[in-house]
Amino acid sequence: MGNDHRHTVDRVEQNSSTDGRRMITKLIPHPILLSRTAFRETVLARHEGRCCLCPREAVDAHHILERRLWPDGGYYLDNGAAVCEEHHLACERTLISVEDVRAASGITRILVPPHMDPEEMYDKWGNPVLPNGHRLRGELFADLSVQKALREGGVLDRFLPWVKYPKTAHLPWSGTIQKDDRVQAVPSAWVGQTVVVTEKKDGENTSIYRHHIHARSVDSPNHPSRNWVKGWAASIQHEIPDGWRICGENLYARHTIPYWDLPHFFLGFSIWNEANVCLSWAETQEWFDLLGIVPVPVLYEGIYDETRIRAFATREWMRDHEGYVIRPAAAFTFRQFTAVTAKYVRPGHNQDGSTHGFRYKRVIPNHLASEGLAPPDAHRNQAPEETHDRHPGF
Repeated sequence: MGNDHRHTVDRVEQNSSTDGRRMITKLIPHPILLSRTAFRETVLARHEGRCCLCPREAVDAHHILERRLWPDGGYYLDNGAAVCEEHHLACERTLISVEDVRAASGITRILVPPHMDPEEMYDKWGNPVLPNGHRLRGELFADLSVQKALREGGVLDRFLPWVKYPKTAHLPWSGTIQKDDRVQAVPSAWVGQTVVVTEKKDGENTSIYRHHIHARSVDSPNHPSRNWVKGWAASIQHEIPDGWRICGENLYARHTIPYWDLPHFFLGFSIWNEANVCLSWAETQEWFDLLGIVPVPVLYEGIYDETRIRAFATREWMRDHEGYVIRPAAAFTFRQFTAVTAKYVRPGHNQDGSTHGFRYKRVIPNHLASEGLAPPDAHRNQAPEETHDRHPGF
């Protein structure tokens, strides 16, 4: 298998049309991981030894997306391009886009590492590229070799000082796993180590910096549901160190689960420093105390115990809780995020399509505990007929 660059059929995917009356079936080819030698040979052979970008002789099999981004090295034919020395340097310096390299190589399928989104644009080093040409800092941005390549390419001025919060993978026993979701096996980093299990609130992921604030998508337009968190953040931003960011849930607007007794409309779950390192949970709590930030509820803190953790998701508990997230109690880097964090989401959460139509629905606020309101039994854990739905942007 390691010397075969062909694709085999991995699975059959079926989707219902919007009216549910017909099924669309398509074959999904499974990419085959090659050996390093086979990768070079097959990539160069595809262009008969010529550079995909010019008529010159190809001297390198270029990884379109850097091999360090891949858990397996990324030696796939659809992640390779035959290039001459000049164009290899241009690709490394990100002067030629990933999309242009794929097109020149005749690659029609987008292949990305499992923790990255195939619908997003990235440069060679995995830095997200925005539609306006600006870039965000990815997991390899601070690497010295990457900095050297970006500096030589003269593109460092295109980077914004903001970081998009990564997607959290699902635990194998998660109750809701969509077809595009990534499932994380129990990380070896948890075994025998102290972990922190926090409640996953049904809000909008929000990052707060000293001079900026955004939701998970850093370039989306504003929405009235974010006005409160922006006003509140202004009262603490001057105390956030330069280059640091506070991440948490904006819970002002009701999404799927109505909240009647929140301690605050913003609940924090992590703090990242200027080196893009997530602080340990102990340090995070110290900073939350200093800044007056209420943390998300902690369900468990101790040595990883799968049986005990899985027991949280009882039928009664899931009526008004979206799920939970597991992270190490110790600090970890941005690059390690996808390997050391995972989430559980209750069965059926948002599978009815209620996350769409965000901009066309009015904002219905959640409630604070200080208001002393009791949830009407008829509406317990039911979204109202018209709600503010989830939206990945800000």
